[in-house]
Amino acid sequence: MAGISIYKTTLFRKILMSFTGLFIAFFLIIHLFGNMFIIYFQDAAEAKLQYNWWAETLSHNIFIEVIAILLYASILLHVFDALYITIKNFRASGKGLKKDTRGQVSGWYKRNMGILGAIILIFLVIHLKDYWYVYKFDGGYDVFDENGRKDIYTIVEASFQNLWYVIVYVVAFVGLAYHLAHGVASGFRTLGVYNRSYIKIIKYFGLAFAILIPLGYAIIPIIVYLKNMS
Repeated sequence: MAGISIYKTTLFRKILMSFTGLFIAFFLIIHLFGNMFIIYFQDAAEAKLQYNWWAETLSHNIFIEVIAILLYASILLHVFDALYITIKNFRASGKGLKKDTRGQVSGWYKRNMGILGAIILIFLVIHLKDYWYVYKFDGGYDVFDENGRKDIYTIVEASFQNLWYVIVYVVAFVGLAYHLAHGVASGFRTLGVYNRSYIKIIKYFGLAFAILIPLGYAIIPIIVYLKNMS
């Protein structure tokens, strides 16, 4: 019962949300680095070999496997904690009793983190189903490159030739950008990284991260789509 009581405290929920959110943000950097192989190499054959090598390397690296397990746990905890906070806030908000004036002091994305998170979650389910599940658990996987590695590059490139998929991908990362714009700086602040001398640095770092990382992800499907159109 004591454990449940601790979980219900606002401080614990905020700390859990911050730790899991910042860990997921950290993983986004690693994942983006690998995804850049798709557009970094001008020669498609070279891009395929390098990207497939990267995917196989990550799948057989014990350190990365541990990181992956922590990532899955962080995603689940982040989602369930967000749902818990959203439901509790909704029940306690007293909707209809007074006019909501929060828009006068905060941006809309700060007030709608739950909606942005839901958009990201839906995209994540689609993304994991189309790539991660196929690569890791599809026993009938029969697409391999010249070196005998699972050819996930071909599957990714084929999906980015569909305009609707590119649009979904870009919209999801626009949502992620707004989510990170508040989440990164807020996460550091919750964990105690707050000081007048460097609070602006953290704020601008969080904003830069929220722009550059989602932008990096979003330009990949756009470039692949445009390249296949020419």
